Amino acid sequence: ESFFETLKSKYPQVELYYFQSNVEGEIINKLHEIGFSFDGIVMNAGAYTHTSVAIGDAIAAIKTPVVEVHISNVYAREEFRHHSMIAKNCKGIVTGFGMLSYEMALQSFML
Repeated sequence: ESFFETLKSKYPQVELYYFQSNVEGEIINKLHEIGFSFDGIVMNAGAYTHTSVAIGDAIAAIKTPVVEVHISNVYAREEFRHHSMIAKNCKGIVTGFGMLSYEMALQSFML
C-alpha cells in the first residue's frame, strides 16, 4: 500500500484506485464493476493467475484493458507458475521487476 501512495505522488495527473482481495469471487465482481469505466487495470492475480479460468473469463468480458503483473519472475519459479490462465485476455504482462512491475504496467497505459 505504501508503494501505491508513492505512485499516486509520482503520477498526480492520473486518478489511481486500489483494490485487493484474496477471494476469487470478489475479484471477478470488481472486474465487472469497473471494467467498463476505467482506462486501465493493473492486476496481480497472485496464484489465481495459474488456476482461475473464471478471472480470465471476467477479463475477456470487460472493455477496460488489463496488464497482468508479477513481482517475481514467474518463469524462474516452479513449472506450474509458467502458465497463466489470464494472459491471453490481457493487453500485456510485466513480470520480475519487483514493485517496479506495477509502475511499468501503469506506464503502459500512458504510451
